[in-house]
Amino acid sequence: MATPLSDPSLSLSASPLKTVAVVGLGTMGTGIAEILAKAGREVVGIDISEAAAAQATAALESSTARAVQRGRITEQERDDALARFVTSTDLRAAADADLVIEVAPESYDIKHQIFRELDGIVRPETILATGTNALSVTRLAADSARPERVLGLHFFNPAPAMKLVEVVSSVLTAPTAVAAVTDLALELGKEPVAVGDRPGFVADGLLFGYLNQAAAMYEAKYASREDIDAAMRLGCGLPMGPLALLDLIGVDTARTVLEAMYAESHDRLHAPSPILKQLSEAGLTGRKSGRGFYTYDAPGGATVVRDALTPPEGASVVPGRTVRSVGVAGSGTMASGIAEVFAKAGYEVVLAARTEEKAQAAKARIGKSLSRSVDKGRLTAEAAAETLGRITPAGSYDAFADVDLALEAVAEDLEIKQQLFATFDKVCKPGAILATTTSSLPVVACARATSRPQDVVGMHFFNPAPAMKLVEVVRTVLTADDVHSTVREVCAKVRKHPVDCGDRAGFIVNALLFPYLNNAIKMVQEHYATLDDIDAAMRLGGGYPMGPFELLDVVGLDVSLAIEKVLHREFRDPGLAPAPLLEHLVAAGCLGRKTGRGFREYARR
Repeated sequence: MATPLSDPSLSLSASPLKTVAVVGLGTMGTGIAEILAKAGREVVGIDISEAAAAQATAALESSTARAVQRGRITEQERDDALARFVTSTDLRAAADADLVIEVAPESYDIKHQIFRELDGIVRPETILATGTNALSVTRLAADSARPERVLGLHFFNPAPAMKLVEVVSSVLTAPTAVAAVTDLALELGKEPVAVGDRPGFVADGLLFGYLNQAAAMYEAKYASREDIDAAMRLGCGLPMGPLALLDLIGVDTARTVLEAMYAESHDRLHAPSPILKQLSEAGLTGRKSGRGFYTYDAPGGATVVRDALTPPEGASVVPGRTVRSVGVAGSGTMASGIAEVFAKAGYEVVLAARTEEKAQAAKARIGKSLSRSVDKGRLTAEAAAETLGRITPAGSYDAFADVDLALEAVAEDLEIKQQLFATFDKVCKPGAILATTTSSLPVVACARATSRPQDVVGMHFFNPAPAMKLVEVVRTVLTADDVHSTVREVCAKVRKHPVDCGDRAGFIVNALLFPYLNNAIKMVQEHYATLDDIDAAMRLGGGYPMGPFELLDVVGLDVSLAIEKVLHREFRDPGLAPAPLLEHLVAAGCLGRKTGRGFREYARR
């Protein structure tokens, strides 16, 4: 079980690891060497390629020069760091090292050879660390002459910037070795997390399953690469979309990690998507080759260029319908947020609920939201007043008689939604577009409750609607082309980014997000890592704005469980079955922040 290692209250003694050899001077090895040299360690960089060794030296000279220009270090500190870094093409240069970190290619044969040679070179007490993120540390240790000194030290790319370091113990690793590298990581300004030996460890173990599902989603032509990436950036606040991230990591590297994970878990979610094999074997490995899921300006380049799969620019070829007024059904946070979005964009909005009082309360909530925007300088008082004036509360859906777009944001219950769509069918004028904000229910089931299923579409806004830029536009097999075009045009007018997807459970965001959350719960359930370590790993190693357990408690464990069940029922994949721990917490009434207790406890307000 993992233990928190980043408590600043821990008293640290200076690490005895003064001289460190880094074997493998690719991007990761060079980055690790830079961190160590800047932190006062004597560093020996070793690579069989003289060109790689020279490139590593040039990279350190360049990065330290930039640091001087930005005032982060002095010229003397730069000179000292450069003097502490030497390179060699001979593994025997590691003879005096206190710690050796190998970051050679992800191959057992290559790593075994390095470790066998090191056994005959280094001192008996020297710690041997592998930087693998996919291979078994235990297997590498077992073939060593002194397995107790072998462990994993997994940095994240780019190593100088990323704070997370996973310290990986096998059943053979001596606690003193773990303590020594943990102290070193803390002295380097990193946040170490202790984990056991299994493919992917924590961060990559969660990340690569998600990336694999995104690749499979794209391969199935469910959504375009651009829409998948935009959905996860805008819907989850991620720094990169999954397909762009696969290109950055390397499609071949991702395939290797997933193969290792699947070999252990036999979970279909880890079985590499066939497109990863196809791209890898075609040499389309991502940025490093100049082409992967996207095409880049050059091998190693970061600029995406247009290719045959790039969507054409300009408006849809199918003309849309005219939308001047919008009806929003519901009185909760989502309904009032959507009404605010449309009113701010200049639409006349009818906000209808089951009673006049509920509708008035929802409008009052919008008024408070607009007042906060005025207080923060985001909106003038005049604009706020005009926005609020465009919203008409109503206690009956009969008020939707003249709207051009009727959109429901009521309870996530299919029977309730179907009844509401039957009502829309009766009261809304011919040609009005009927939309649902459902996040998990079949849109076509709502459409079939009307006599005009061609006019029904999904518009899945994200909470809070005024702030979140994403809208998933969900077409059923019956949705008319002009309805689809209209909704995309409307999204642009209300300053939202529309992504297209088909009518299946989870759409894009939830279908990729919730299996990842479920797998995080399984890690805790299996006592592999703690809540705090997993949250830290995904924030620091994956760039997530929130760790999975922070997010689960915010979303609500009951809501999360409901979505997990829908995904499991739709795709019938055993790997999607909700983790029993999640079911137990929901049964106990521990639903997250809203009840004061979920995966963590919260102070009552």
